Amino acid sequence: MTDTSDLPTLLLTRPARQSERFASEFRARFGADWPVVISPLSRLDLLSPQIELQGVAGLIFTSETGVAGFARLNGRRDLPVFCVGPRTAAAARAAGFDAKDGPGDAIGLTQLILASGHRGPLLYVRGQHVASDLAEILNPAGIVTKSCIVYDQSDLPLSAAAGAVLQSGAPVLLAVFSPRGGSALARAVPPGHGPLLLAAISPAAMKAATALGATASATAPTPDADGMIAALGRLIAAFRQGDRIGT
Repeated sequence: MTDTSDLPTLLLTRPARQSERFASEFRARFGADWPVVISPLSRLDLLSPQIELQGVAGLIFTSETGVAGFARLNGRRDLPVFCVGPRTAAAARAAGFDAKDGPGDAIGLTQLILASGHRGPLLYVRGQHVASDLAEILNPAGIVTKSCIVYDQSDLPLSAAAGAVLQSGAPVLLAVFSPRGGSALARAVPPGHGPLLLAAISPAAMKAATALGATASATAPTPDADGMIAALGRLIAAFRQGDRIGT
């Protein structure tokens, strides 16, 4: 077995299922024995709103949870669907929708919808908290868009295992997948931590985590899991060379 004592632990704080999946992708790239601690800082809570589809000509999904939240409440599968990225689109297709893939971020998805010629009305199926409200972008552009909130997120504290890793004095890799996740992490990390090597999925997520005072940081070149793997790879290479890198 590989000696992992000199490897920085990867701390993942997304909800459990997403963190476990990313941990598997990370280990497939960097080694099956790489130390990983999963400590979700939020729990996904599915809601049960009344979904009104009269007059709706299409759906927007920006997360797999949004797909699941809608699918459990409504059996309609005949509407065209715009999805933020390939992973959400795959979840939508698995649920029976005809889905179009976006490029992985909200702005790119908005541009895709505008370029499609679709005139709406659209139903934006989302969580309580979003980094970018697509309805606020699409409505002024002439595409009537209503929001339907199908899930919320409840805050959770850091686990004892995560706290121990952070206060051990050893370097820790952090992966931030949203501005909300960056803010939550900045609030949760205790003082007296060791060096933090921070990868963020976007400039907004990086900005939200600024208070962490990371020793090294890297922004993902693409707003998806592959981009985060690349950013973490930069941090790991710099760590091994004893370098400090910026965003």
